[in-house]
Amino acid sequence: MKLGINGLGRIGKLLLWNQSAREYFSEIVVNTGRNAGQGLSDIAAYIERDSSYGRLSSYLNGYKGGRVIEELDEQSGAMRINGIPVRVLRESRLPQDIKWRENDIHLVVDTTGAFNDPTEDMNSPKGSCRGHLMAGAAKVILSAPFKIKAKGMDVPEDAVTLVSGINGDDYRPEKHNIISAASCTTTCLAYMIKPLMNSLGADRFLSASMVTVHAATGSQQVLDRLPGSGATDRRKSRSIMNNIILTTTGAARALGQVIPEMRSIGFMAESVRVPIATGSLIILVLNLEDNLETPVKRDRINSIYRNFAGQSPYLEYTEEQNVSSDIIGMPAVAAIIEASETHTRTGVINIHPDKSQKGRAMEIPVTQAVIYGWYDNELGSYTNMLSERVISTAEFLEEG
Repeated sequence: MKLGINGLGRIGKLLLWNQSAREYFSEIVVNTGRNAGQGLSDIAAYIERDSSYGRLSSYLNGYKGGRVIEELDEQSGAMRINGIPVRVLRESRLPQDIKWRENDIHLVVDTTGAFNDPTEDMNSPKGSCRGHLMAGAAKVILSAPFKIKAKGMDVPEDAVTLVSGINGDDYRPEKHNIISAASCTTTCLAYMIKPLMNSLGADRFLSASMVTVHAATGSQQVLDRLPGSGATDRRKSRSIMNNIILTTTGAARALGQVIPEMRSIGFMAESVRVPIATGSLIILVLNLEDNLETPVKRDRINSIYRNFAGQSPYLEYTEEQNVSSDIIGMPAVAAIIEASETHTRTGVINIHPDKSQKGRAMEIPVTQAVIYGWYDNELGSYTNMLSERVISTAEFLEEG
């Protein structure tokens, strides 16, 4: 089976790395939609080297390195990466115009971040994720959360958001043709919330909030620039190299699609961008209804994560004192719980009866918990999880 990748940005490139290592697909077809540099040799050089993760040859072969991109053919756009045929298409940027059908591609991963509205018509002049279906794909996976532009519209029945190991069983291959693999932040957050919810019960969650201290992304500016016409947030045009920048995240909305119980829980999500290349952190704050006899304490929370990590390949539990660079490239881990920094505090809320009512005040014990979770927002955490989703979708296609 062949794989199509639309886009060769951060996630597209690193997905190509990951799939070249896994050797699952017989061929990979990458669409850049445009020429780059002086031709295919410059595209190959871009694929081979990465400022955050080093060389592809070291990623594949460790210290042995060696040549891993070979047999370049400028005219056809063909090359071999780790022995796998890879073809680069450079003609069409709109999904409906990409030659997936001509290249026998049935599964496409769109990593551009430009086509995330599953309600958009496949013939949209600005492009749509449904355009991939029109061009010959049977299934489309997005490396971003759904973003519906029209107010009041819900996610269509043939679209679903999935995080491997959390709600993967929600996938219905006969029904779902467009799959969102959520985001790096939502994926990490799901693995911080789900173990506690399974153990303590969703009914004990009174409220939740999170802040992601997030590495820079490609949408940010290297140096200050004039905001675009109509821009409402001037901070997005400031230099990420020199600033801590407050911004927004759609993690709370996407999490409700992955863990439906979160929709009934008060939840706030914020994001702070910091000037590092990759390696991010979620600070999760939970308010839990508790009891004074056996309150939820730090050791119990850490025990829940430790046990879950022993059963899941996607959660890492650590009591080491990590910094962000320690988790860069950490493979197949959605979240790394920094257990040494878990904190809890239990207090009592006194609810006094109205003057017209008799009786004593009601005491409701509430525990606030603060939990830290690391994630490599590019290769180590998110792209590995995305690759898992790609392969499981391909297996369903092959069975069908």
